[in-house]
Amino acid sequence: MEKIQSEQSKALEAKKINFEANADDITKKIYQEGFDALNETDIIEKAKKVGDIAPNFTLKNAVGKKAVLKDYLKEGPVVLVWYRGGWCPYCNINLHHLQEELPNIEAQGAKLVAISPELPDKSMTTAEKHNLKFEVLSDVNNKVAKEYGVVFKLTDDVAEIYNKKFSLKDYNGNDSNELPLAATYIINTEGKIIYAFLDTDYKKRADPSEITDFLKKM
Repeated sequence: MEKIQSEQSKALEAKKINFEANADDITKKIYQEGFDALNETDIIEKAKKVGDIAPNFTLKNAVGKKAVLKDYLKEGPVVLVWYRGGWCPYCNINLHHLQEELPNIEAQGAKLVAISPELPDKSMTTAEKHNLKFEVLSDVNNKVAKEYGVVFKLTDDVAEIYNKKFSLKDYNGNDSNELPLAATYIINTEGKIIYAFLDTDYKKRADPSEITDFLKKM
């Protein structure tokens, strides 16, 4: 039986097709080389996986309030989603569909938390733009993402394009040119990772409806 494509998958695929149709060959070549370079690393193997204990963290949300993972876990499981930044169209598609799925996720007693390396004011802009009702946390310098093993450095050519197009440095407050994978974890109340979506391709994301389905089976 053929699997029905989700609305998020359709939107991500449409964005990918649009890029392929409109981007110049040099940009496509540079992006592909960046993707190939990332695939040559062992980032997926080293990242936190199912069965691992999730590192605790304290971060600030878009309005500067502290958020502590352990505090969230006292109330129920946590769905932890990394996104690259509000500048990333694929991330914005994912955030939009996560917001649509939020009532179903919360109905399972879980809390949805999104993390990016954006500065707090940029996170605020992202949250307001998409009318997000879940926590959006700023992991400046990717400190938490590094503990989860999901950080990589852009190739110089990709970084140059990003900084010319939208100034990645202004979004993240540094010139490290480091980004997180678009990873998704579900962490149970004991602090153990029980679900992990890890992919080097930022155009692929954990589907929000599948997150809900997993929570229902917990």
